[in-house]
Amino acid sequence: MLIPIAAILMAVVLLMAWTRGWLGAARLTPQDMVNTAQAGSPHPGFRRAHAKGICFSGSFTPAPAAAGLSIARVFSQPSTPVVGRFSNPGNDPHAQDRQAAVRGMALRMRTDDGQEWRLAMNSFPFFAAATPEGFQAMNVAKLPDPATGKPDPEKMKAVLARYPEIANFIAWSKTAATPDSLANTRFNGVNAFRLTDAQGRVRAVRWSMRPHTPFAAADPARLAAADRDFLAADLDRRLAQGPLEWDMVMQFAAPGDVIEDPSRPWPDTRPEQVAGTLKLVRAEPQANGPCKDLNFDPLILPKGISGTDDPVLHARSAVYSVSFNRREREVSQGAGKEEGAR
Repeated sequence: MLIPIAAILMAVVLLMAWTRGWLGAARLTPQDMVNTAQAGSPHPGFRRAHAKGICFSGSFTPAPAAAGLSIARVFSQPSTPVVGRFSNPGNDPHAQDRQAAVRGMALRMRTDDGQEWRLAMNSFPFFAAATPEGFQAMNVAKLPDPATGKPDPEKMKAVLARYPEIANFIAWSKTAATPDSLANTRFNGVNAFRLTDAQGRVRAVRWSMRPHTPFAAADPARLAAADRDFLAADLDRRLAQGPLEWDMVMQFAAPGDVIEDPSRPWPDTRPEQVAGTLKLVRAEPQANGPCKDLNFDPLILPKGISGTDDPVLHARSAVYSVSFNRREREVSQGAGKEEGAR
């Protein structure tokens, strides 16, 4: 009994140490990563990444067999209220939607026993890098050189030589079709987690939200002429006709699958099961919406769902905390009020 307790305590200590900058290659800290995310064009009072967003609310209804997946209450109670957020990449809260080739979906589900599950998903099928250090190196290489105002391609070549998995993400980004709406975008939780069922069985999974709305690729010509906020306008138009739905699908790892590297997707042949359906009924601007003060930390998990030792997952949690604390401090000092912060 003492060994599991010691392991848990050691994991907590290691996470705290990384958060405070005591561990990591070249002492990479979450503060470093947030500094890079906001470099060049800071927007006080806003999230450092995925700054532009839309709040939404709705519910999650588990599938009939979902209770067998995990003891998490969300899979057994009839329905769970959801507060969520769609987002664009980058730190510009006023960015053009046509530039948002990648989109995010974040959720907070709170069950009737007070437990919370927070999810942070993206439209890409796998993460860019295997480690926080690789992701940081890529983002630093993408910063403009002060002498030219453009990124230095030699820096990116050096990054790819050291972190070759990033080339897979770059290749995907050049060929992937962009959906013409948030409503028909698939969102993926690229990190692996573990589900524990009533018999104590533990299984590694990755989840995704798969839309009921049929996929349609954005037309490049129409996209180029689209309004800055066309995604929000499209969402409002669709919701005026009725709720929008996504199925939560669990994909299960097979023996030999890499669990702790989000840059390596599992084969499509892995077993899958629909865990339930997300129903979105209302959207509103983030300035005063229910998502504005939420930190969608992916390690806020209910009993029956746990994180893995994936270093990117733990880095995301730490970085989200630093970003949240910075913007809350800035808002308390009056930053961003005129622009509709957060």
